[in-house]
Amino acid sequence: MKRIFILTGEPSGDKLATQVIKELKKSKPDIEFLSVGGEHLKSIGIKSIFDQKDITYIAFTDILLNIFKIRKKINQTVNKVLDFDPDILFSVDSPDFTLRVSRIIKLKKPYIKTIHFIAPKVWAWREGRVKKMKRFLDHILLLFDFEKKYFDKEKLKNTFVGHPILDNINNEKIEINQLLKGKIISIFPGSRLSELNSHVPILIEFIKKMNKEGINYNYIFHATESSKNYLSEIIKKNNLENVDLISNENIKITTIKKSIFAIVKSGTVSLEVCKYGVPSIIIYKMNFLNFFIAKSFLNIKFANMINIINNKEVIPELLQQDCNSDEIYKTVNYLLKKPELINEQLKQVNKTIKQLRSNTSSSNEASNVLLSYLR
Repeated sequence: MKRIFILTGEPSGDKLATQVIKELKKSKPDIEFLSVGGEHLKSIGIKSIFDQKDITYIAFTDILLNIFKIRKKINQTVNKVLDFDPDILFSVDSPDFTLRVSRIIKLKKPYIKTIHFIAPKVWAWREGRVKKMKRFLDHILLLFDFEKKYFDKEKLKNTFVGHPILDNINNEKIEINQLLKGKIISIFPGSRLSELNSHVPILIEFIKKMNKEGINYNYIFHATESSKNYLSEIIKKNNLENVDLISNENIKITTIKKSIFAIVKSGTVSLEVCKYGVPSIIIYKMNFLNFFIAKSFLNIKFANMINIINNKEVIPELLQQDCNSDEIYKTVNYLLKKPELINEQLKQVNKTIKQLRSNTSSSNEASNVLLSYLR
């Protein structure tokens, strides 16, 4: 029986890996799995060697502050992978953890095939990493077609699989018209506590400014299971009658579709908003130290992927000092009064989205690559 060890570092990677493995099982059900995973992999019967929360460190400062703990988990993971002796080590995102494990495994057992999903953003910073990665990776799976040139240059085998968030538009109809009244502005403040602490007070002030001017919209915060209690308390505390929150995934999709506009924290969720043809702006604010570190290393002009691909600001970005209630108020109002600008944004967004989709689906393309190494 063939064996695959799945290596993830945070919930998004756990979810992505699960989608790929579900596809793989359709073609080859007789595979033995072990993982560093979370609830999604657990839901399809794949055991994790320890709690994924133990290695979920996102921000630069978090990594620095937890370096010894991460190193210990890397060593524990390496030992478990070596004991399991898989045919494939399938690592997904979280390169500070997963690629360190892959490098050691390839050194100790070169015959284990190492395949990584979601290439590090070498086009944004540290392009030289590709030279190091090709020493221990057999194959890398790409979200964006423009990334190929960076890996082709170093002859690291790669496959463009497309972005998973653009797969399979959910057409399920949910009757929630009683909840979704009037003109809706969807708000995505983020899910991490640091993001919520930075963005939510600003967004609440923005809504108060809109209400004070008599601009009649309903605002819906899109929450995760971990953030919904935090957001609910703030909404109650501010006594805002035209503000609500949702966390159910299917209702969230229906809400996005019915929204006339969205305010979105920088990240993958912005692509989901684009996928459903909703005009938007991008916001993001982080602490000064993380911003200074990021600014020192990054060699890109924009934060949003649509803007990066087009090398211009298709979707307005309000970052750091520009991420404040006054600027959000001005920008949102200006765009809502200029339908021609909104139409131009959507036109360019739709054109770009087509470039980011694979022929089938991201999970299907990725599973085919895994399958090719199991024959």
